[in-house]
Amino acid sequence: QVQLVESGGGLVQAGGSLRLSCSASGRDFANYAMAWFRQAPGKEREFVAMITSRYTRDYADPVKGRFTISRDNGKTTVYLLMNELKPEDTAVYFCAARGQASWSIRRVDYEFWGQGTQVTVSS
Repeated sequence: QVQLVESGGGLVQAGGSLRLSCSASGRDFANYAMAWFRQAPGKEREFVAMITSRYTRDYADPVKGRFTISRDNGKTTVYLLMNELKPEDTAVYFCAARGQASWSIRRVDYEFWGQGTQVTVSS
């Protein structure tokens, strides 16, 4: 079992930056694939970024070149650095963990979820 707690959300102006953190408890963090998803009001939860246990990364097209996912296995934490934020990035951001270490961007493949952190980008 893995418990995930996100932090770092907030209100920022367009063009600004935020860094989200997701602290994980439980065993074998290094063997989990980790991901960030987001959900805007009235929309489906969508993939943002993921990182495998071997540090392979993948990003959704709208955030490529602006967002960076990273992990610190010693701190059992995954990060999402968000630069050049846009109003359309406004959403609740969720951290997710997958018991298998391999690549996936599908929401259904992630068993463990945090409660989410709100990111609001003003124009």
